[in-house]
Amino acid sequence: MNSRYAAWAVGLAALIALPFVYRDPYHLHLLVLILIWSFAYTSWSIMGRFNLVSLGHGGFMGVGAYVTALLWNHLGVSPWIGIPVSMAVAGLLALVVAYPCFRFRITGHYFVLVTLALSGIVLQVITATRDWTGGSLGYTPNRAPSGKGFWALQFDDKITWYLIALGIWVVGLVIWRAVDRSMARYAMEAISEDEDAAAAAGVNVTAEKLKITLISALMTALAGAIYCQYQMFISPDTVSGIAVSLQMVFAVIVGGLYVSLGPTVGAVITILLAETLRIGFGTKAVGWDNLVYGVLLVLFIIFLPKGILGSIAERLKFRKA
Repeated sequence: MNSRYAAWAVGLAALIALPFVYRDPYHLHLLVLILIWSFAYTSWSIMGRFNLVSLGHGGFMGVGAYVTALLWNHLGVSPWIGIPVSMAVAGLLALVVAYPCFRFRITGHYFVLVTLALSGIVLQVITATRDWTGGSLGYTPNRAPSGKGFWALQFDDKITWYLIALGIWVVGLVIWRAVDRSMARYAMEAISEDEDAAAAAGVNVTAEKLKITLISALMTALAGAIYCQYQMFISPDTVSGIAVSLQMVFAVIVGGLYVSLGPTVGAVITILLAETLRIGFGTKAVGWDNLVYGVLLVLFIIFLPKGILGSIAERLKFRKA
């Protein structure tokens, strides 16, 4: 156990030192995107690992991004305040949608359809309110006056954003591990096996499901807000809707649903795939990444259901045994 903690400490120290040793702006940009999306994918995996398959996380991410940007542009509210507000809005939306589902035992593919509708509704609201959000043309947060970059959470330095994204990524892993080691994990595993048996054993099924859903929604909204502040441009297709939700599902399943670093591996694959298509084919490859995600998702579900890291971990356990 001590050797494992030492390995984590050395790895984290290396990641912190990386931007001070290697400063290529493009590669740092890719690393920032990987870390932000890793956090978003980790938030989905917290629900997905307990058979709560949601296609509504694109909605939560969109709420986090747009609420933060709108508060800054129209009311001058700093993102330091706007981000918690956007997370609260996303959390409230999650409770409003999830509570009736869990209270009335809407599970399985019916729950998937409800969350799919949520993601679509958020996308349509963003697109329809184009006078406020810019609609399908996208939205850009206002640039802060000189000297107020910190207050507006706007930094031109890639190293600063890398360290912020790294911190967010670490927080995601800590939350994932906390859930994994908590009693909520055993309660949710019992619920995923048999809700009636879990309830008979004294588990508050609705409360436990709501707890996990709320944690996941808050994390996803935070990822959307950080992504917005880093990119300084958002559009409905990049931070909301079914495409974003499916991207999360693909990345987590490919990386490994039941391994803490699985979503990170999935983020590396999705970001590098998108960049390869963009550089290799340009505008001719618009939308190809979603097609590739779909094909690979089917292949991984059939031939490698535990994902890359999950399969590696299983083989290592088999060899030790």
